[in-house]
Amino acid sequence: MTNSPPRQRGSKDLWLGAAYELLVSDGIDAVKIMALAKKLNLSRTGFYWFFADLKELHIAMIERWENQNTGNLVERCNKPALNICQALFNLMDCWLDQSLFDARLDLAIRNWARVDGELQARVNDADRVRIDAIAGLFQRHGFSSDQAHVRSLTVVFTQIGYISMEVEEARQERLARVQHYVEIFSGTVPSRRDVEVFLARHT
Repeated sequence: MTNSPPRQRGSKDLWLGAAYELLVSDGIDAVKIMALAKKLNLSRTGFYWFFADLKELHIAMIERWENQNTGNLVERCNKPALNICQALFNLMDCWLDQSLFDARLDLAIRNWARVDGELQARVNDADRVRIDAIAGLFQRHGFSSDQAHVRSLTVVFTQIGYISMEVEEARQERLARVQHYVEIFSGTVPSRRDVEVFLARHT
């Protein structure tokens, strides 16, 4: 490959970021090397400095989703908490902080998986990991295995519904509702202090 200045070939993160933007806006069929090069105003040969082919880019995109969305969700579930409401507020941070959980990316990956059996298997695996992590959260706070599993499903299915329906609501409106979701999911009214600590993280 002919050597080219770094400014003409970009960077791996730059190409991956452009692929992310095309994926979430137009779907996986729009993620093509020429389309990426045009979007970045770079030569298509620059792509091959960082990825062997489009498949390798696809793998990097999927790994980004797994590491960010599933990885952060599990981490939040394992964060120390004095009670079930604190634990759920820790998890709810994911739905309000895009750096923890990117809802647009989650929807795009799920749509992509509809036409890619291997990816669908990875999505199914990710959902199992998420469900198990949330069930573990409930079990650590005294819920039986069956109760923890069903409550975990309720949390996960509620969020998938939000994502798939592309619900739009004012941030303050959603923030105000979180304490009620926590009460419904846990069967416990969160203390004013726990609510205030949660809201302070997002204001």
